[in-house]
Amino acid sequence: MSNIMSRIGLVLVAAATLGPADLLAQRTTKPVLHGRNWVAITGKPLGATAGALVFAQGGNAVDAACAMLAATSTMWDVLSWGGETQALIFDPRRGEVVGINAVGVAPTGATADFYRDRELEYPPMYGPLAAVTPGTPGGLMVMLAEFGTLSLAEVLAPAIEMADGYPIEGQAVRAIERHRERLESWSYSRSVFFVEEGDSLRAPRPGEIFRQPDLATTLRALVEAEREALEAGADRAAAIRAAYDRFYRGDIAAEIVRGTREEGGLITMEDLDRWQVRIEEPVQTDYRGIDVYKLTTWTQGPAMLQALNILENFDLGSLGFNSAAYIHTIVQAMQLAFADRDFYYGDPYSPPEEPVEGLLSKEYAAERAALVNPDHNDPDARPGDPYRYQEGENPFSDLLGRWHTVPERSDEGNEGGIPGPSGISRAPALGGSVTTALQRPHDDPSASRHHLGTTSIQAADAEGWVVSVTPSGGWIPATVAGRTGVGLSQRAQSFVTDPADNPYNVIEPGKRPRVTLTPGMALKDGAPFLSFAVQGGDTQDQNLLQFLLNVVEFGMDVQQAVEAPNVNTYQLRSSFGEHASRPGRLVVHADTPPWVRAELREMGYDVVTAERTSGPINAIWFDREHGTMWGGSSDYGEDYGLAW
Repeated sequence: MSNIMSRIGLVLVAAATLGPADLLAQRTTKPVLHGRNWVAITGKPLGATAGALVFAQGGNAVDAACAMLAATSTMWDVLSWGGETQALIFDPRRGEVVGINAVGVAPTGATADFYRDRELEYPPMYGPLAAVTPGTPGGLMVMLAEFGTLSLAEVLAPAIEMADGYPIEGQAVRAIERHRERLESWSYSRSVFFVEEGDSLRAPRPGEIFRQPDLATTLRALVEAEREALEAGADRAAAIRAAYDRFYRGDIAAEIVRGTREEGGLITMEDLDRWQVRIEEPVQTDYRGIDVYKLTTWTQGPAMLQALNILENFDLGSLGFNSAAYIHTIVQAMQLAFADRDFYYGDPYSPPEEPVEGLLSKEYAAERAALVNPDHNDPDARPGDPYRYQEGENPFSDLLGRWHTVPERSDEGNEGGIPGPSGISRAPALGGSVTTALQRPHDDPSASRHHLGTTSIQAADAEGWVVSVTPSGGWIPATVAGRTGVGLSQRAQSFVTDPADNPYNVIEPGKRPRVTLTPGMALKDGAPFLSFAVQGGDTQDQNLLQFLLNVVEFGMDVQQAVEAPNVNTYQLRSSFGEHASRPGRLVVHADTPPWVRAELREMGYDVVTAERTSGPINAIWFDREHGTMWGGSSDYGEDYGLAW
C-alpha cells in the first residue's frame, strides 16, 4: 500500500484542493533528470542513448535531437523513416523560436473525388492510399544543415548500426503480431517484419536481433551522397543538401515511387521533387507573463493557445487542483478550442487562408469564455466566428451555421454500427465512436494505446539550444516502399473529403493534412522556460495544456507535472478513422475520488476511468537561478532520458 500511496496520481487527485506548497511535497515515480551540460529525452532508452552519444561527440541539441529521431524511426517506435516531423527550436544566436514543418503532402491524384469514387468517406487508416509523401528524412536533414554542427554521417551512425541489427523490443513485436494480416499482404512489409521459418513466417521475438538491410542501405546511401559532395568541395550544409536531393530526387526517390505504386499507391517523382520542408514562424500567446509557442494551423497546436486564452478569464488556482470545478472549467475551454480546430485548421500553404489572427485574439477568447456554463457541459460546443476579430468576412458562414459536434452520417440510428467503406464500424447513433488503434479510449480507456502513439523528443544544451519534436507516421502496420526499408506515413487519414466537415482540410494533391502532432515551448523574459511534448493523437494538446497549468498555476516541478493525472475529453472530432465524436465522454484517472466523479456526472459528463490518462509527457524546465536544466519523463510509457 505504501508504494501505491507514493504515486503522485493518487495523492494529487485525492487531495483535490491542495495548494502549491502541498503539491511541491508530493513524491514521483521517476526522479528529475538534472543536467548542467545537456539533457536528452525520447520514446525509447536506446533512442536517448543515441542522443547522449552525439552529445559526447561535441554535438549541440539539434544534432542530438536528429540522432534520436533517426534512432527511434529505425526502431519503429510508432513511427518510421517515411513519417512526418515537426519541431520547435530555440536558436540562442537570435533569441527566437523557429518552427520546422516537415509533414508530407497528398500525392498526385489524391482528391476528394478519388476517395469518394471508391466509396470511402475518408482516406483509409492504413495502406498505400493512406500515404502522404515522406517528411522525416527531409525534416532531419534540414534541421541538421541549418542549426546543427555535426555531419550527417556522425548523426546517422547510431541509426545505421541499429539498422544492421538491434535487439527488438516487445512493443514493436506485439504491434507486428497484432497487424500480421495487413503486413503479410504487402510484399515489402512482409520481408521486413517476418522471418522465414520452414514453410511459414514468424514475427521476431523480443530481444532477438532485428535486421533491416534495405534501410541500412538507404541510410548509407545518404551518407555516401554527403561524402561525395564534401570531396567535391561542398561545405557541411551543402553536403547534407546533396543527401536530401538523393532521397527526394535520386535513386532512393525512384525506388520509393516504384515500390509504392506497385502496392497501389499514388506517389510520383514529381510529388517528391516538389515537396519541401518549411522553416516558419510559430504562433504564440502570452499566458500570465509566459510566452507559449506552437506550430500553426497545419497542427492542432493553436488549440492549446486558444484554450489558454480562454482560461485566462478564470481564477483556476482558487478552484483547487483537479476538483470537479477545475476539471469542468478546463474541459469546457478545451472543447470550445477544439471545435474551432475541427472547423478552421488546415494547411496554411494551401487556400483557403485560416483566420489565425482572429482565432488567437484575446477578445475572441473572452467571447468564447462567456459561453462556459459553470454548472453543466455543453454537448454541442460549436466553432465560433473569429473573422469578427480580424479583417475580412467568414467565407464559410453557411457551413458554420450547419456545423454540429457530431457530423451527420447516413448510418446514424443504426445501434449496431454499420461497417464503413474502409472496413471499420462506423459510429452508432448520437455520439457513437469507432474504435481505432489511436482512439481506443472512446470505448475502453483501460485498453488505451494512446500512451504509445507519437514519439516525442526533447533536447537542450548549455549553449542555449532547445529542441522540441513530435515525429510520427509510418507506424506499424506500415506499407514499406520497395527495397528502401522506408515505411510510409498513414497521415492522409487526417484529411476530410467533405467541406462541411472542415473546409480548410479537404484533401487535395500537394496539400498537408492537419495533424495532431504538436511540440510545445515556453519562454519567460525572452529565455527558455519550458520545452515539452507528448504522445497521444487528439489528446496531445489536452495533456500539454494541463502539464503547463500544473507548473504555472500549481507550482509543480517538471517531474511532478509530467506524472500528474490528466483528464481527456472525446467530444472533439477524432482526427483518425471515421472522425467520430463522443459528446460528454470524459476520461479521468482511476484514482479520481468518487465524489469528484459524481459531481462531473451531475454536470452532464459520461465519466470513464482509466489507469493512464495521458501519453508519456517529456519536458525540460530551465533553472535560471542555478544555470541548470531539469528533465521530466512521465511513467506512462517507455520514454527515457539522460542528462549530464
